[in-house]
Amino acid sequence: MSSSNSDATELFKPFQFGPYKLSNGVAMAPFTRSRAQVGDVPSLLAAEYYSQRSTAGLIIAEATQISPQGKGYAFTPGIYNREQVEGWKSITAAVHQAGGRIFLQLWHVGRISHPSLQPSNELPVAPSAIKPEGKAFTEKGFMPFVTPRALETSEIVGIVEQYRVAAQYALDAGFDGVEVHAANGYLIDQFLRDSTNHRTDIYGGSLENRARLLMEVTAAVVSVWSADRVGIRLSPISPANDISDSDPATLFGYVVEQLNKFNLLYLHVIEGATGGPRNIANGFDLQTLRKLFNGIYIGNNGYDREMAISACQQNLVDMVAFGRPFISNPDLVARLKLNAPLNKLDADTLYGGGAKGYIDYPFLSN
Repeated sequence: MSSSNSDATELFKPFQFGPYKLSNGVAMAPFTRSRAQVGDVPSLLAAEYYSQRSTAGLIIAEATQISPQGKGYAFTPGIYNREQVEGWKSITAAVHQAGGRIFLQLWHVGRISHPSLQPSNELPVAPSAIKPEGKAFTEKGFMPFVTPRALETSEIVGIVEQYRVAAQYALDAGFDGVEVHAANGYLIDQFLRDSTNHRTDIYGGSLENRARLLMEVTAAVVSVWSADRVGIRLSPISPANDISDSDPATLFGYVVEQLNKFNLLYLHVIEGATGGPRNIANGFDLQTLRKLFNGIYIGNNGYDREMAISACQQNLVDMVAFGRPFISNPDLVARLKLNAPLNKLDADTLYGGGAKGYIDYPFLSN
């Protein structure tokens, strides 16, 4: 296939996205940068960071905890109090002033945390008391995960309410919509999978029960936002954060069919292993989910220019989300259009720190 600009029209043409007309079909994927201030308030630098990247058709802001309990990484922002709302307002205003659109990703990490990140050094919570392999990123560096505490049935209604309140705060902060983070081995994903959910109550066992939390959270979020401004992120075959399922094809087919009842705007799918290979042994064809879903399908994971253009041309995706390339290329859309070289990513400045490796990557015109 030729890489001429004429071939790229599908990816780069204006795109109707629910109530919004996006400038193109390129999304900036959510990416944790661990630069929040004291109190989980987003960094003052974040307004510059996101506004620099507002030529993306859509920005999905970094994963943002819905409560202090939902936190799993040091220096990540929250959306559970007014001070955080005020911090986010400057960011959404900057993006809108630059002509962009920005959604917020709503996040509860579940067991992927550490007592030092939790209120009163409590244990992280999960559907079941099963310890994940790996380490948590704390303010004192990486520390091994602990065995979480299984949530009581009576506690779950409170977590659903936290999602509703966070959705309202996102609306107050001026976002254009929200994305429910149900991927990458975090709390909702932990409830979905039979490897991490051994419950015997109404949230465990059957597909219906394991998907119950996701459906209740989605209902809570669409009680605040119209469904045409709400998306869901899934990672059906990713092993991220020590997650797996015995039959992901059946599980996620069921999940997508149930999500269709809400008439959501989009489904954002990590295709393969998060940040890793796109093809997983014993994986299933994720196009079955695209065909099942009634809304917009955003493909994510390891796309380069040629892959993205080809996927759009073949109608395998409606939009393509890029993560790491957007970090080092604030003008990624322009570079993709022109087939221009990309800036090299500085991996040492991905997480934590200040302006270096955050807002100082050069534009083509610089």
